Amino acid sequence: MSGVMFTQDTLDFLSGIAAHNEKAWFEANRDLYERGYVAAGRAFVEAVGPRLKAISPSLQFAPKINGSLSRINRDVRFSKDKRPYKDHLDLWFWHGEKRSWDAPGFWFRLRPDSVQLGTGMHGFMPETLESFRHAVVLPRSGKALVAAVAQVRANGDYQIGEKTRQRMPRGFEAPEDRAEFLLYEGLTAGTMLPASAALEADFADVCLRHFTATWPVGKWLLDEIATGA
Repeated sequence: MSGVMFTQDTLDFLSGIAAHNEKAWFEANRDLYERGYVAAGRAFVEAVGPRLKAISPSLQFAPKINGSLSRINRDVRFSKDKRPYKDHLDLWFWHGEKRSWDAPGFWFRLRPDSVQLGTGMHGFMPETLESFRHAVVLPRSGKALVAAVAQVRANGDYQIGEKTRQRMPRGFEAPEDRAEFLLYEGLTAGTMLPASAALEADFADVCLRHFTATWPVGKWLLDEIATGA
């Protein structure tokens, strides 16, 4: 797979909306938004989505806004930050009939200066968090988690998140080799690249390699705790 999806238009738009986060600038640069954000994001999803389904056949994607492409508009109803627009491009490839975050997927975020991508689930909902903790404790699924994380780490220098707790949750204990995961309230495996990587002709191939390398963590989640798949 080759061919440039993202161009300098993409980075120019993201840099511009970060510096001028206002409706007037957005409307004056709507053509740049359509080229650099919508069309470029759609092309990436169309190129990468079918290849990701080869990794996980139940994967879903849709090359459109409110599908795999997140809206540029921010929901400011309950936020102190009233800036109307995001300053990044988010893409999501999910599992389950409906687009949601209730099952693991492949995530991608392009900022003016960086690319972050990987697999997993950010911030478990309460029911999923409970299932995750039980899966950590139980021998078969717990050992499978340790093996999945070890495989990802053997594949490269990937960050394993999301360890957010300082203390063990009450009522849960696990063997030493996996007790640390009881401090996690989400589980992801990912990496970061410079934004300039997105302008290279082999960028889609590079992303596929990282998605594939981090997938053992996503597969464990899909097999053991996903509620939305």
